[in-house]
Amino acid sequence: MNALMIFLGEFGIKEILFILLIILLLFGGRKIPELMKGLGSGIKEFKNAAKDDTAQKDPVSTDPITPSSPTAEPTVHKSDETI
Repeated sequence: MNALMIFLGEFGIKEILFILLIILLLFGGRKIPELMKGLGSGIKEFKNAAKDDTAQKDPVSTDPITPSSPTAEPTVHKSDETI
């Protein structure tokens, strides 16, 4: 037998309706659509961020001479200037 089923017992339609009634009493009828809208936009942002993260990864160069990332330009010091 499943350990979760032993812990929760039978989980039927009466229990689901009871939980929904408690949620309705706690948050009110006007607040629940706002909560669901916020949850939906959060999931949408997460999916977009995950998609952007995989699209922005640069391919790694297999050429041992050419680096895969750009390097900074060398600095030139002018300590031996002639006047």
